[in-house]
Amino acid sequence: MKDPIDTLTPMGVMVLALLREGDMHPYEMVRLLRTRQDDRLLTITNGTLYHTVARLQKTGLIDEIGIDRDGNRPERTTYTLTDAGRDTVIAWVRRELPRTDSETDFRIALAEAHNLERDDVTALLRERRSALIESHVAHRDGLRAAHERGTPAQVLVEIERQEALLEAEVRWLDTLLTRLDSDGLRWGPNDFDDTDRYIAQRKAAQQ
Repeated sequence: MKDPIDTLTPMGVMVLALLREGDMHPYEMVRLLRTRQDDRLLTITNGTLYHTVARLQKTGLIDEIGIDRDGNRPERTTYTLTDAGRDTVIAWVRRELPRTDSETDFRIALAEAHNLERDDVTALLRERRSALIESHVAHRDGLRAAHERGTPAQVLVEIERQEALLEAEVRWLDTLLTRLDSDGLRWGPNDFDDTDRYIAQRKAAQQ
């Protein structure tokens, strides 16, 4: 039997992370994701989200806790996060945060990294930094060798771009790690700077 983490999609991660905030129905999930502009990370459609919710329930990561029949609105099923779901989303973020082979998965892991404790995130990002530096050195040295061989510059532009992106990400990561090492950046699942705004978002999405 497959480990749930191996079948978890990026959309599934976002749904599980939402349910860490509290029980909610899929309609509220869609509205929150769009309000928070998480659709810049991946395409969010009602059909995809509802399908994801069904899969998560089937694998025991979430559970149905009730159906809302308020007024003339369509029935809305409310879901809660199970212990297995809570463990799985954290395990997925931990697995993907240091990896460098999937930009989409890393961006979602980074967006959900606030669900981990500061020390955990710092250690994982330092692991990622080491991998990025290794890749940057390989690209830089490869470019130098290619130029020395007289390789036409026009066939090297993609490698030049990747080398520049790797260098820029290391600089950005160093800045983030410095902030995490200080007291200036509040961090952790229960330490948001603007909790009132998130509460207001939840209330608006429930309508």
